[in-house]
Amino acid sequence: MRWTSGPQSDDLEDRRGEGGGGGSSFGGMRGLGAGGVIILVILSVVFKRDFFSLVGATGDAPVATGSGPVQSSAAEDSLVKFVNFVLTDVQSFWEKTLPASGVQYRHAKLDLFRDAIESACGNAQAATGPFYCPSDEKVYVDLGFFQELKDRFGAPGDFAQAYVLAHEFGHHVQKLLGTEAKVREAQQSQPGAANALSVRMELQADCYAGVWGKGTAGENVLEPGDVDEGLRAAASVGDDRLQKMATGRVSPESFTHGTSAQRMDWFKRGFESGRIGACDTFAAAK
Repeated sequence: MRWTSGPQSDDLEDRRGEGGGGGSSFGGMRGLGAGGVIILVILSVVFKRDFFSLVGATGDAPVATGSGPVQSSAAEDSLVKFVNFVLTDVQSFWEKTLPASGVQYRHAKLDLFRDAIESACGNAQAATGPFYCPSDEKVYVDLGFFQELKDRFGAPGDFAQAYVLAHEFGHHVQKLLGTEAKVREAQQSQPGAANALSVRMELQADCYAGVWGKGTAGENVLEPGDVDEGLRAAASVGDDRLQKMATGRVSPESFTHGTSAQRMDWFKRGFESGRIGACDTFAAAK
């Protein structure tokens, strides 16, 4: 991607200096072995749930308490500037685009953290991956996830990282459009359809990420290969692939985000059309 460092957005909240409960969230995992830890990381990313606390190896999940100076490497400083660029660009795009759908865009915040954090949606560890909390309208990101995206999930590149962020802001767009509230209500009234509805929500956020990607293409931000990076990232976090990595088998009935093929397809639909209207996953056959 062609990007330049700009002033830090007022929407970026750097909470990396807050205490994380005594260091790495993997501190009590020695008995599981490296393979067990990797499986728990993958399961946590798939289901957006803290599987580390479920095995009882760490006790309560550590949460951010107190604050201090941010210890950061030059590489991490550069990554923060990149995240700031994407944050600014994504929100500027939706600020210009969303009113055509009858809704004014309201800025979300992006919180950077390390290891663990307290959000309005509860405690979260780095292992759960980036997430959007509709209750406080914030996206939460541990920068270490981007290294995992490259090393564990085989999706390197700056546009792969941008896709992840744009996907989470896609959930904010769903909140503003009222989609998120309708889906949560439907999940409560139809518990048997909860997972299927979750899949459609996630695929729509992928599509919205693609719509934003199309906008960056018009701004001369994209470079050759960037779209392929985004597609690889979408494929790398498909439920089928992650379940296969974690357990060696695939259980479609437990999907919550969609298959690799579906996630790639909906990202492409958004990118090729550049239209919110192309992202109606709820009316689609798949």
